[in-house]
Amino acid sequence: MTVSSSGAPESVPDLQNQLRGVGYLADRGLGTATLIALRLGRPLLLEGEVGVGKTELAKCLAKLTGRQLIRLQCYEGIDTHQALYEWDYARQMLHVRALSEHELADSDTIGGLYNEEFLLERPLLQAVRAGSNAVLLIDEVDRADDEFEAFLLELLSDFQITIPEVGTVAAEGRPIVILTSNRTRELHDALKRRCLYHWIGYPTVAEEVDIVHLRAPEVTAALAQSVVDAVHRLRDMDLAKPPGVAETLDWVHALGAIGADDLDGQTATDTLGSVIKDRDDLDLVTSDVSRVID
Repeated sequence: MTVSSSGAPESVPDLQNQLRGVGYLADRGLGTATLIALRLGRPLLLEGEVGVGKTELAKCLAKLTGRQLIRLQCYEGIDTHQALYEWDYARQMLHVRALSEHELADSDTIGGLYNEEFLLERPLLQAVRAGSNAVLLIDEVDRADDEFEAFLLELLSDFQITIPEVGTVAAEGRPIVILTSNRTRELHDALKRRCLYHWIGYPTVAEEVDIVHLRAPEVTAALAQSVVDAVHRLRDMDLAKPPGVAETLDWVHALGAIGADDLDGQTATDTLGSVIKDRDDLDLVTSDVSRVID
């Protein structure tokens, strides 16, 4: 079952079941926040540890609704042009070189260099033009700077963009908007006020076993339980980078790749690089792997 691009599920359990059908397990709280965002057309800001499924929710919503997923990956130094649009200067220069002397003297001809033909759409402009046919994922917004965050305020409020040479482009319908943050810095209240908010924590042991069964159905129940138990023990250790659900799945797949049907000290040591992604953490766990294996 899928959700139409213009509609929404009838209830929270309905949405949870539909998300499960595309490989995503949402608890009651996340299901409720997502349903409200769908019905009200509000952006949803997801915060939480790395690897708990924030980005994956946007991907699964796109699959569920049949909308185009448009992803803006934020990073330090990103500016509005990289997120909105740029002019294709190389093509403009080639066009200028092809013009005759008479054409170069014509201001209308030169003005034509700034039209749709030479416009390079970046994710935010793509999302505005796609409107209700898109799921816009603004990923790791906390990595961008304050200036870029301030720019997002107007976009999230009005969902229109002004291109000086072209004019104002307004969305005919609002896309589904998911923002994610790993809390590398605190986001401003002004951005949070424009969004619904939900914190995604680590799942319980039972929930994580369910996730493993859903995403890796070929894994035996015993191995899934052993891996999840081990991951939860790792999270209790003083690690610089505790493993997320993504690492749990990586570990399960790594064990499958070497044909392991059990998690013991040797197989754990051999495959720790699938779940531990920091040198100091790896040394700490390897020195006492018995703490991890039951």
